Amino acid sequence: MGMTMTQKILAAHAGLEKVVAGQLIRAKLDIVLGNDITTPVAVNEFIKAGFDSVFDKDRVAIVLDHFVPNKDIKAAEQSKTCRTFACEHCISHFYDVGKMGIEHALLPEQGVVTAGDCIIGADSHTCTYGALGAFSTGVGSTDMAAGMATGMAWFKVPAAIRFHITGKLNSNCSGKDVILSIIGQIGVDGALYKSMEFVGDGIKNLTMDDRLCICNMAIEAGAKNGIFPVDEITMTYMKGRTEREPVIFEADADAEYEQEIEINLSEIRPTVSCPHLPENTKNADELHNIKIDQVVIGSCTNGRMEDMEAAYRVIGGRKIADGVRCIIIPATMEIYRECAERGYVTAFIDAGAVVSTPTCGPCLGGYMGILAAGERCIATTNRNFVGRMGHPESEVYLASPHTAAASALCGYITSYKEV
Repeated sequence: MGMTMTQKILAAHAGLEKVVAGQLIRAKLDIVLGNDITTPVAVNEFIKAGFDSVFDKDRVAIVLDHFVPNKDIKAAEQSKTCRTFACEHCISHFYDVGKMGIEHALLPEQGVVTAGDCIIGADSHTCTYGALGAFSTGVGSTDMAAGMATGMAWFKVPAAIRFHITGKLNSNCSGKDVILSIIGQIGVDGALYKSMEFVGDGIKNLTMDDRLCICNMAIEAGAKNGIFPVDEITMTYMKGRTEREPVIFEADADAEYEQEIEINLSEIRPTVSCPHLPENTKNADELHNIKIDQVVIGSCTNGRMEDMEAAYRVIGGRKIADGVRCIIIPATMEIYRECAERGYVTAFIDAGAVVSTPTCGPCLGGYMGILAAGERCIATTNRNFVGRMGHPESEVYLASPHTAAASALCGYITSYKEV
C-alpha cells in the first residue's frame, strides 16, 4: 500500500522509506514557530531543561501578534521575554511591532515556510501551511521548547481523509464557505487526528488565499493537519518568495484513505457557523432575523489581501449600519500598506469602520473588540466557542469576508448577493 502526501513528508523527515498510520516516528523539523503567548512558556521550559542554544537560528520563528501592540502589563512582559530570547539567540525570524503580522499569514508571505517542510508551531492553527504542500501542525509550548533546542519532534503518523474537489465557487463564496461547509458536514471531531488531504480538478479554481483559509481551519474538524498538492498556483506563489527550495511530494495512486468525501464547489453557498461550535452551520440566507452588534474582518483565517478586496467590494462607497461596530484587521503590515495604497483604508473609514494594525486581538477575546453580555458578532475568525470573544453570554457567528461585510451594511446576518 502506498503513502499519502503527509505520510511521504513525515517519512522523508524521519529518514525512513515508508511510514504507516499510527506509527510513532521522530522527525527533523524545518521550522519551529511561537507567538507572544506561547513562546514565553516555551522559553521557561527551554531554560528549565538546561538548553543553552537553539538548533538553528534561521529555523526558529517568533511572531508577536496576539496582544501586540501590547494591551497591558502582562502582555508587555510576555513580549519582553520573547525579545530577550530572540536577541540572545540571534533569531533571524523575529517579528515585532512594525514588522509583525498575524503569524499564519506572515510566514507564507515572507517565504519562511515552503513546500515539503515539516513544521511545528505552538499555536493550533499552524496547520495553515499545508496549503503550500507542507506538513504543519500545532503543538504545546513544551514541544516547542524541545523543537527549538533539538530540531526534532515526535509524531504519530496520521491516517487520512481524501476530499475530492470539483467545480468552481460562486462569486459570493470563498475558501471560508468551503471549510465551514465541510466542518458542518463531518463535525468538529470528524477528522480527529487525521490528515485532511484535498485533491481533484476543482483545486485549480481555489486561490492560494482560499487554500490557506481551508487548511487553517482543519483543526476545527479535529484534524492533525490539512494539505493541498503543489500545483502551478502554489509554485507561482512561492516563486521569488521562499528562502529554501521547495520539495514536492505527491500521494501514491494506491495511498490508503480512511474515508473519501466529494465536494462540488459550485454547490457551496454563503455559509455561517452559528454559536457555539463551528459545526453548527446554516446558509446565510436562513439567518435574516439575527441582528448583530459587531463585525470583525481579519484574523489568521481571513485577513489576507483577497479578504480585504472582498470587504472593499462590498463596503466601498456604502455605510455601515447604525449601531454596528465594524473592525477590519489586515493580517500583515504588507497587506495593511497595500490596503492604504489602494484606497481601501480610506473607504473603510468613510463607511464607518475602524482599521487596526495586524493583531489576533478580538479573535481570542484578547482586545480590539471584546463583546459584552448579550452582544452578537459575525466574524471571519475561526472559533465561536462560549466566551470566545468576550462575555460568556455573547455570541459569535463565523462567516466569509463577503458575508461579514454584507452583514455590516445591513445590521443583521445576510449574504453578499442580497446587499
